[in-house]
Amino acid sequence: MQTNLEHEELSAIIADDDEIFRSRLGRALEARGWEVFLAADTTQALSAAQENAPDLAIVDLRLGGENGLDVVRALRPLDPTMSIIMLTGWGSIATALEAVRGGADHYLTKPVDADQIIAAFKALSASGSNTTPTPKVPSLARVEWEHIQRVIADCEGNISQAARALGIHRRSLQRKLSKYPPAQ
Repeated sequence: MQTNLEHEELSAIIADDDEIFRSRLGRALEARGWEVFLAADTTQALSAAQENAPDLAIVDLRLGGENGLDVVRALRPLDPTMSIIMLTGWGSIATALEAVRGGADHYLTKPVDADQIIAAFKALSASGSNTTPTPKVPSLARVEWEHIQRVIADCEGNISQAARALGIHRRSLQRKLSKYPPAQ
């Protein structure tokens, strides 16, 4: 049995500040028959949504200096039937919940490929409702690791500054970093 998804041309907006990722994902979706609109920031994403009424919006949590949740919150009233998938390289339960509360229908952590996004879209379409499955709860060690990585990124890789921000000694931070990241 073929579904409507297989007969009509679907369209998607990809809002991501990483030009290489955005263009590669766009080409991959186009190769699978999708019409794709690329956006590097909030303004471009909203403009593309207003002009084209896409079936799917793929939005990165961090759009350069902007917050992808602002895009999601602005997209939802434009078209309540549009599926919105939030992407992030900093996956955690807190950001997943924030994304869903902000209006995203699904949440995926990078690295992600076109097949995973299409599978998530088909699952959303097949369920008839835009609901995100409950994300599994990460271990405390994993949450700590993600927090440390986020602080280091915010400190632009400066370990001493990150240690001060975390309130721990620099050597303690280096010991934590020498361990492999805990399993999700």
